[in-house]
Amino acid sequence: MDQVSDMRAFVQVVQRGSFSAAAEDLGLTPSAVSKLVSRLEDRLGVRLLHRTTRRLALTPEGETYLVRARDILTAIEDAETEVARASTTPRGKLRLNTGSAFMLHELAAALPDFLARHPEIEIEITVTDRVDNLVENADVAICIGPIADRSLVARRFAATERGIYAAPRYLERRGIPQTPDDLAQHDCIVLSSVPSINHWPFRDGNAIRSFEAEGRLVVDDAEAALRLAVSGAGLVHLSDLLVGNAVRRGELVPLLTQHHMVEPIPISAVYPQGRHRMLKVRVFIDFLVERFADAPWRTRLDRPKAEAAATVDSDGAPD
Repeated sequence: MDQVSDMRAFVQVVQRGSFSAAAEDLGLTPSAVSKLVSRLEDRLGVRLLHRTTRRLALTPEGETYLVRARDILTAIEDAETEVARASTTPRGKLRLNTGSAFMLHELAAALPDFLARHPEIEIEITVTDRVDNLVENADVAICIGPIADRSLVARRFAATERGIYAAPRYLERRGIPQTPDDLAQHDCIVLSSVPSINHWPFRDGNAIRSFEAEGRLVVDDAEAALRLAVSGAGLVHLSDLLVGNAVRRGELVPLLTQHHMVEPIPISAVYPQGRHRMLKVRVFIDFLVERFADAPWRTRLDRPKAEAAATVDSDGAPD
């Protein structure tokens, strides 16, 4: 820091032509500026200025040093300006990890708005349903469900719920289950990648019991399970986030809503300690909160109407 101060004092003296003028610009006394220049000369071991009572003149060494000093001070000013701009303008590459369900059904439609709002941010997305290392090679990850790694910071920005669904064509063929016990007579689509999804919780008075879903169809991808359910292959237990559009289009019908035990599942932005100081991370998380706090996939509000529409006639088939 002393070297930069000495260098700046020297350049200012040369540009202003006197110690007093330079002192005024730097907010110092003329004697203080003279001491800074003398300290610089002592450190370099050469005389940079010829001092007389009437004028100042550069020595050959002073001319050489002046050129380099100006370049150095300009570089410092440019660096400080760039850092100051970066602190107010988010920029750079944002590395994001996200699961396929959230990416395909929600984030893909939202990202163009974020990029338009922040034109100096680039996004590199890794679509993965791995949960063993959420933020591997990423600035932020989007996770559905609880976060086991306590070393990470998780900011919840939305929530979803799991429900039981089937396609009208399946219900026409097999009938509508009226109680959890009826599920044993139905085909269930089993998701092997998330075993907890295959434990379907139901209220039993003041207790909760679980139906262990079994079936001839076992898949390791939630999107595949969704497509199978829409095609009429069986019942599926998935989040509103994933099935929302299919329910609104009438491709799936919610079932057993009066029995199924519903627990909100958090959707969180997850990042390592300290990463939130990066402006690009902060603005992205703020965008997620703004965009998804009132998420449009809340299909549970429509379930009573949807389920009422699937009434059963005397033959046990929907109207």
